Amino acid sequence: MLLSLDFIYMPSRDVEQDLMFFSEVPGVEVVFNIKDMGTQVAMFKLGSGPRLLLADHLEGELPILIYRVANLRKAMKELKIRGWKKEREVEIPHGPCCTYIAGGKRFAIYELTRPEADEVLTRR
Repeated sequence: MLLSLDFIYMPSRDVEQDLMFFSEVPGVEVVFNIKDMGTQVAMFKLGSGPRLLLADHLEGELPILIYRVANLRKAMKELKIRGWKKEREVEIPHGPCCTYIAGGKRFAIYELTRPEADEVLTRR
């Protein structure tokens, strides 16, 4: 059901400071850094692994691991059957998403319906 871990969404209290720290690491590529409507989000590529997003609007201290699925509705039904309780449905730039709290960890699944999102956000 889970195709890949595409994003690690990290809360940040100071995105600019975190941006400076991560951008100095060899092999890290800053994809975008957006400030809009009182919120700041920055995305990094860390080699061939999942992309890291730093966001000042994300509550709590725990990251959200965001996995891609082929069909969001089907995956949500499967997780419900297995006893998982959804936290909420949201939209991320890449498509519809559903978040969960599982074993004290934050977890989400999303369907890639907007594959052009990285390119669009990079141009901002």
